[in-house]
Amino acid sequence: MNSLALILILPFLGFLINGLFGSRLPKALVSFIACALPAGAFAVTVANYPALCATKVPIVADLFTWAAFPGFKLEAALYFDQISAMMCLVVTGVGTLIHIYSVGYMSHDESFSRYFAYLNLFLFFMLMLVLGKNMVMLFTGWEGVGLASYLLIGFWFKDSEKTAAGMKAFIVNRVGDTAFVLAAFTIFYFAKTLDFQEINAFFATGQVSVGMLNLIGILLLVGACGKSAQIPLHVWLPDAMAGPTPVSALIHAATMVTAGVYLISRLSGVFMHAPGAMTVVAYGGAITAFIGATMGLTQYNIKKVLAYSTMSQIGLMFLACGVGAFNAGLFHLFTHAFFKACLFLGAGAVIHGLHGEEDMRYMGGLGKKLPLTFATFGIATLALSGVPPFAGFFSKDEILWSAYAGIGGGPVLWALGSAASFLTAFYMFRLVIMTFLGESRVKPEKAKGIHEGPVTMSGVLVILALFSVGIGFIGMPGALREMLHTSAPFYDFLAPALPHHEAEAANHALETTFMLISIVVAFAGIALSFLFFSVKKELAEKSKAAFGPVYDMVSQGYFFDAFYNGVIVAFMDWVSENVLARGVEPTLDANVIEAPSETVGYASRLFASLQAGNVQAYVLYVFIGLALVLLWGVVHV
Repeated sequence: MNSLALILILPFLGFLINGLFGSRLPKALVSFIACALPAGAFAVTVANYPALCATKVPIVADLFTWAAFPGFKLEAALYFDQISAMMCLVVTGVGTLIHIYSVGYMSHDESFSRYFAYLNLFLFFMLMLVLGKNMVMLFTGWEGVGLASYLLIGFWFKDSEKTAAGMKAFIVNRVGDTAFVLAAFTIFYFAKTLDFQEINAFFATGQVSVGMLNLIGILLLVGACGKSAQIPLHVWLPDAMAGPTPVSALIHAATMVTAGVYLISRLSGVFMHAPGAMTVVAYGGAITAFIGATMGLTQYNIKKVLAYSTMSQIGLMFLACGVGAFNAGLFHLFTHAFFKACLFLGAGAVIHGLHGEEDMRYMGGLGKKLPLTFATFGIATLALSGVPPFAGFFSKDEILWSAYAGIGGGPVLWALGSAASFLTAFYMFRLVIMTFLGESRVKPEKAKGIHEGPVTMSGVLVILALFSVGIGFIGMPGALREMLHTSAPFYDFLAPALPHHEAEAANHALETTFMLISIVVAFAGIALSFLFFSVKKELAEKSKAAFGPVYDMVSQGYFFDAFYNGVIVAFMDWVSENVLARGVEPTLDANVIEAPSETVGYASRLFASLQAGNVQAYVLYVFIGLALVLLWGVVHV
């Protein structure tokens, strides 16, 4: 069997076995199947790296012919180049760790095997998305990821709010998917192919106008915004916290929200020739990064703070892609997978220890009772805040520098990205202080038996924290590389698969200045957070009161939900009731259903009357028939 196909098949086997037979198997066996098969996919992924690194030539596996007709052929094929290899490593590696963590976290759940079946299915579809050689393969995984997220967000389906959250994620994503399909049809109309490499090559020939390229780019961007929770299609992400916490980690770190960044990077050959679309990608990402960070300031639910953080960080990745720094965007995707998974799973350990409590106002002082969780969470927070030498510093600094020096970059994009980074450091340390430091505010009924999770949970946190510290060194910025006379293996690895931008690359003095500013920004955010939430706590309340309506607007997510419910959903309800139900439906009933039905009934009665058993009438019908035949003959001879 082809090894690339094996990467796909192993998680799918886990889904089949646990989905069909899991309820009759012991939990230990369910856990082993659920974790071992994704781990096997990870091992196969790693095994394919040496050949790719040695030759730099993508590995292709043609599985079968999906469709063929004159002038067109669509292969179900897998494509393992540098981008998909990196994505596979994240999906299978971090995904497997989340599976292992789930063994402890979900051990008391009555639907244990169903949970792992869905989790394996999620990995299968995400791997199909990143390994697909053409847009049809990617779209199959794209839709499958949407289905799996719906199943997992609404996993506790007996709770109507959780079911509604799953439904919301599914429906909002359909808006983006519609734009994606329109983009695919438009691309095929011009390029006559859906193969990624052929698409990028065709649009580099200049046979399509820039205006049309911009339109295609915008449609692809809307599709990416749905999956990656970017403004204005971000509203499903906070509600997605309704699912089990490891699911949130999987969605936010290793799978779904990264799909949009992957799509834009995979079709970089289209975007690089669509300057208008690139500008929208850059500014849309920068604005999303900033607005997401402001929303993180006002949340008290520990998981929702992390959710808005994800929205903001993905915005930075979009910003990088919009200025042509696709490699920087993918590097931040790579490092973010480790520290964001560590943060979500750390939050899960806190919630697990507090018997379900998620409100930070009822936490505090947990650092003494959960020291390992506190330590790993602290490391991941430093990484997310962009503090050197943690992983997030290297990837975020590269994005901020590119926001200034990249294609179409400048002070405005840099300022928006830096402001988002400052706010990130501020609200993440607000989270740490409110959760782990200071006096305990834990409710008495939640305070009993607070303890670290089992080794399956704690061990995973340690591994992710170690990567959050060290993984950034494989992608050091140019100024540091020159200073230390070293290389950046991550960027060198990705180079054959991505367009390379050299603008301002040699100005390392200026880059160093920007790097120092980034460090000052991160420490300023942390210092201000300690001042507001530890040293002079009254400042936080005074600021909240001073901002009044602005604070309310931000805490309500800028009223995006209220707008959608009050305008779009209300309009659709009105159309459904007053136009479709009262106007279109009766007309359809009368002309499409009732009229044919009455015609058939009339014909049935007519033919029934012809067979009344009257012999004289039968003879008459025979003569009428003969007369009609003779008449036809006279006319046509």
